[in-house]
Amino acid sequence: MEGILTPSSSTSYSAVYQLISWKKYKEALAKTEELLREDPHNPHPYALYAQICVLTEEYEKAQHWVEEALRRDPEHQLGWYVRVSIFYETGNVAAFDEAIREALRIDPYEAHYYYLQANQWLKKGKFAEAKEQIEAALELEPEKAQYLSILSYTEALLGNDGVSRELEREALRYGAEEAVVLMYLAWAAARRGDYKLHETYMRGAVRLKPDEKQYQDEYLESLRNQYLLYRICLWPNKLLRKMKPWQIFVLWAVCWLLFKPLVIVFILLHLIAHWSTRAIVHVKIFGWRRRRT
Repeated sequence: MEGILTPSSSTSYSAVYQLISWKKYKEALAKTEELLREDPHNPHPYALYAQICVLTEEYEKAQHWVEEALRRDPEHQLGWYVRVSIFYETGNVAAFDEAIREALRIDPYEAHYYYLQANQWLKKGKFAEAKEQIEAALELEPEKAQYLSILSYTEALLGNDGVSRELEREALRYGAEEAVVLMYLAWAAARRGDYKLHETYMRGAVRLKPDEKQYQDEYLESLRNQYLLYRICLWPNKLLRKMKPWQIFVLWAVCWLLFKPLVIVFILLHLIAHWSTRAIVHVKIFGWRRRRT
C-alpha cells in the first residue's frame, strides 16, 4: 500500500504517523493501543491499527480491526481506505471491486482509489481502461509522480511512445528520487525497447530501496533484458500473456501436432537463455566466486 490516509483532526495521532514513516511499526501499534484505550468508541484508532497491520502484511488482523472501525462508523473514510487496501493486497478481486465502489461513494476525491483501479485494469490487459482511471487520479493530484509514471507505462503499453516519453520527463520532474516512480518508468522504457534506460532506472530504484525484493528482482530482469537471446526467447511468453486460456491451449495443441520438433527446440532455447543470462547477471553483480572446499 503506497498511500497513507492521515486524519485531518487531532495532532494526537502525529506520533503514530511519524513512527509509520520511520517504519517502526511495533512502536506505532503500541501508541495506537494507547489511543484505543483512551477513546474506545472512536473508530479512527481501530482503522489506524488496521492500517499498520496492512503495512506489516498481517491481513487477517487488519480485517478484524477495520471491521471494528466500520462497526462504529459504517462510512469512516480511513476504514474504507484500509478495507480496499486489504482486498487489493490479498488479490481478492471480487471483494476489491465491491469495496472500492462503496469507498468511492463515501470519498470520491481519494485519488489513490483510481490508481488502484488502474493497476487492476493493467493486470487484466485492459490498457485503455487503466488510462482512464489514472487520468482521473491525476485530475485530483496532477503533480503526483507515481501517477504520472504509471500513465507513462500505460501509454507505452498502448504504443504511444512519444506521449510516454513526455510523461516520463514530467514524472522525473516531481519524483526522481522515488523508487516506485523509477520502476514504472523502467517498465515503460522496456516496453518502448530502450533496455539500457530500463536498466538505468531500475539501478536507481534499487539504490533508493536496496532491501526490497521486488526492486532487486526487477533490476536483475533489466540486466537480463539487455541480452538479445533472452529477449528473443522471452517474446513468445509476452505474447501468451495477452491470450485467453483456451487460445493458448489450442495454439500449443496445434504446434505440438504440426511442429513438435520446433516446440522442443524452443523449450530448450528458453531454458538455456534463462539460466545462461541468470549466470551472466550473477557474475556481473557479484563477481566470479569459487566455492570454498
